[in-house]
Amino acid sequence: MYNVHVHIGEMLARNARMYPDKVALVERTPAENKRRAITWREFDRDANKFSQVLQEMGIKKGDKIMHLMSNSIDWLVAYFGILRTGAWVVPLNYRFTSEDIKYCADVAEPEAFIFGWEFKERVEAIKDTLSYVEHYLYAGENVPPFAQSYHTLLSAASSDPLDVAITLEDPCGLYFTSGTTGQPKPILLTHKNMEHVCISENRHHLQTEKDVFVLIPPLYHTGAKMHWFGSLIVGGSAVLLRGVSPEWIFEAVSEEKGTIVWLLVPWAQDILLKLDSGELKIADYELAQWRLMHIGAQPVPPSLITHWKRYFPEMDYDTTYGLSESTGPNPIHLGMENTHKIGAIGRPGFNWEARVVDSDGHDVVPGEPGELILRGGGVMREYYKNPEATAQTLRNGWLYTGDIVRQDEDGFIYIVDRKKDVIITGGENVYPIEVENFLHNHPAVRDVAAIGFPDERLGEIVAVVLEMIPGRCITEEEILEFCKELPRFKRPRKVFFGEIPRNPTGKIEKPKLRRQYSGIKEAFEL
Repeated sequence: MYNVHVHIGEMLARNARMYPDKVALVERTPAENKRRAITWREFDRDANKFSQVLQEMGIKKGDKIMHLMSNSIDWLVAYFGILRTGAWVVPLNYRFTSEDIKYCADVAEPEAFIFGWEFKERVEAIKDTLSYVEHYLYAGENVPPFAQSYHTLLSAASSDPLDVAITLEDPCGLYFTSGTTGQPKPILLTHKNMEHVCISENRHHLQTEKDVFVLIPPLYHTGAKMHWFGSLIVGGSAVLLRGVSPEWIFEAVSEEKGTIVWLLVPWAQDILLKLDSGELKIADYELAQWRLMHIGAQPVPPSLITHWKRYFPEMDYDTTYGLSESTGPNPIHLGMENTHKIGAIGRPGFNWEARVVDSDGHDVVPGEPGELILRGGGVMREYYKNPEATAQTLRNGWLYTGDIVRQDEDGFIYIVDRKKDVIITGGENVYPIEVENFLHNHPAVRDVAAIGFPDERLGEIVAVVLEMIPGRCITEEEILEFCKELPRFKRPRKVFFGEIPRNPTGKIEKPKLRRQYSGIKEAFEL
């Protein structure tokens, strides 16, 4: 079924040969009532065109191309075009500020930078400090004077494929994540990593060329895009949904004949709330072909899936666990046949191994908490330019995830807690130090700690504990107003006032705070 020596750029070319007139990508923007579609032949042609544009600019194998765009067909055309040059694609989070972008650019030192119209001001604010960037490409109208038009260059380019030797061991992508310090870490992935996720994801969910994957989460992330790669390998198309609401999701599934949808917990909850209220009616849509709903990125309440199954008893369900260091999804997955184990994240996925170990790296007995470590074809090559972090995370061939889990007697793994202090709210990572540093700017704040607070809809919300300067007084409402300068998903939803405990080395004792304010016990205290 699979040619194990094919990188994803060649998978695209193969689909163009096998299914030239079949729709490959659909882009839906419901708020503007817009729809755009391209075939596999057109997708392949445009990716070739962009690779030609880059090669004519002097881009060569091993160069880096920074990529900052919102979800769109153009996003994927640019992505595959970059890969076909042998260059590394460096996708950026579209929530990044100018300062975040500059930090990532200084690490990657890209030769070229492609960005969408939404990011013009952010890029323009820092372009004079990015001396290594030789070419700016702009995907939008009203091209700024320092950039060239992506669409104009694409229309004039040759569609001939490049003759660049690419092996599976070659690096292909630099994905930035963040650690507990909040400083983004550059994860270097290879063509072999990408191929591995295509094969394992297809093995898990049995996609064929007839499947239509409704793709909602951001493409810059190693998440839902990698789930769709299980369809890419066999010619299954994707529907890019720009905007989220229960109605828009159902419309996309109904009108595009969607068969697979990957959801975040809040999106699934919103659908259920509207079904319960009668605002949304299954009978108004064609949903019979929707065969799989799966969720990842955060713990899934078992009650949610039980509720979902009442409306969709015949629909398969799966949940997955992954991280950017594992090329995203599928090192652990529940499996469509294991709904009796809802609550678990699952067992090791295809071509993956997992262990649960203590602080000395020894396996713990079933039922005992320990750190989850992984080994498989999706494990990153390294943290780029960070050998210390690489050595700490990759040990003796194993990826140490930092997540604390338990494994039952059947081998199913359950998340207990996170070793790291990252707060995951609605699938987005919030790094406490970013919130803490922001609140330290308030003149009445002496000390601050940000922690996760359990939330049924979002998994967690950001809570802050504030220690005020003696004699100063401030209300919760004033703090929430002050925090409106933060991105919405990083804003505290709960504010507590009290002392901030620190250990003898000056580190905040977050376990004490979580226990006191959230009722959460640390894994090794259970």
